[in-house]
Amino acid sequence: MGTAPNKRVMIVAGEASGDLHGSNLVKEALRLDPTLSFFGIGGPHMRAAGVETVVDSSEMAVVGLVEVLAHFGVIYKAYATLKRLITTNPPDLLILIDYPDFNMLVAKVAKRAGVKVLYYISPQVWAWRTGRVKKIARLVDRMAVVFPFEVPFYEKAGVPVSFVGHPLADRVSPSMSRSEALAAFGLDPSRRVVGLFPGSRRGEIARLFPVILESAKLLRDRYPGIQFILPLASSLTDADIAPHLAASGLEVVVARDKVYDVMQVCDAIATVSGTVTLEIALMGVPMVIIYTVSPLTYEVGKRLIRVDHIGICNIVAGERVVPELIQDEATAERIAAEIGRYLDDPVHTEKTRAGLARVREKLGSGGCSERVAGIVLEMLGKKR
Repeated sequence: MGTAPNKRVMIVAGEASGDLHGSNLVKEALRLDPTLSFFGIGGPHMRAAGVETVVDSSEMAVVGLVEVLAHFGVIYKAYATLKRLITTNPPDLLILIDYPDFNMLVAKVAKRAGVKVLYYISPQVWAWRTGRVKKIARLVDRMAVVFPFEVPFYEKAGVPVSFVGHPLADRVSPSMSRSEALAAFGLDPSRRVVGLFPGSRRGEIARLFPVILESAKLLRDRYPGIQFILPLASSLTDADIAPHLAASGLEVVVARDKVYDVMQVCDAIATVSGTVTLEIALMGVPMVIIYTVSPLTYEVGKRLIRVDHIGICNIVAGERVVPELIQDEATAERIAAEIGRYLDDPVHTEKTRAGLARVREKLGSGGCSERVAGIVLEMLGKKR
C-alpha cells in the first residue's frame, strides 16, 4: 500500500503585513508537519519560510478604489494565475490572509473546485460593507479571527469561527535594550527622537511621505537637536524614499529589519494607518495617525464605513486613544502640533500610554500562529 501524497496548500497574502503573518503560520505548520508544501502569493518573508511564490505580493500592495483601478492589469494577471493553478491541479487547502476583495474572488474559484478555504485575519466586514459576511458564509469553510469582537459577528452569520489571538502579540518585541538600539542607530540619547512611518506601499510613500517630511521640518525648527528615524518596509527599496529625503534636506536615520527597535527609541511617531498602528500600540509609543486617499475613494468610503475610527488601535480600544488626521486634516502643521504635544506635555503622554496598554490587553496572549497551524492540520485531516 503506497503512502498518501504530501498535502499541497495554496496561501495568498497580498501585502507586507500578510506576508509576515503568513510566514509565521507556514513556519509553525511545517514544524508540526514538515511534509506539507506551500505555494501562492507572498513576499520575502514567506519565501524564506519555504513558500513557492508564483506572484510577488509587492506587486499587489495598493490601497483605494482609484489606486486599484490603476493597477488592475497586474491584479487581474495574478488572479488568472491562481485560477489556473486551482482549476488544473487543485490544492488540498486554500489559506487567505486579509486582502479581501481579491481573496474573495479566489475563494469563489476554490469553492467551485471543491477546495476547502481557511480565512486567516478577517476582512473588516464589521467596519464597512457588512453584507459581505453573507458571501463569506457561502465561500469560506472556517474563519480564524484576530480580534475577540469578531467572533459573535461571524457566529451570528453562521460562519465557523475561532479567535486565535493576534499574531502581533507573538512578535512585537525589540531585539535589544533601548540604550543599545540608540547606539546601534547612531542616535544621541540626550536628544528627542521622532519616528517617521510612511507605510509599506509605494502609493503611500508618494501620497503621504512628503507631508510627513514637511511636518518633520517644522519640528526641526521648533525643537533644535531633534532626531528622526524611519524604518524601511521590506516591500520597499532605498530608491523609493531617496528622492523624498533628498528634497527635504532633513537628516533621517533609515533602518531596515529592526522596526521594533526603531519604535522603542522613539518619543513619538507620525504614522500612516494600518497594522503598524497596532505594532506601535503594543510597544506603547504615542503616535499620530495620518490617513489620506484619493477624494473619490474617500467619498465612497465615507458612505460605507460603519466604525468611528480609522486607526485599528483606536477601533480595538473602542475610543480615540491617539489622534487621527484624516484627508484635509493631515497637514504638516497639524502633524507637527500633535507630535509637539507629546514632546511638551508629559501628562498627555502618560494618558496616551495608559490607553495603549489597554489595547494590548485586548489583543490576547501569544501563540496565534501555532493555533492557526493547528486549524490548518485539522482541515487537512491530519492529527497533531
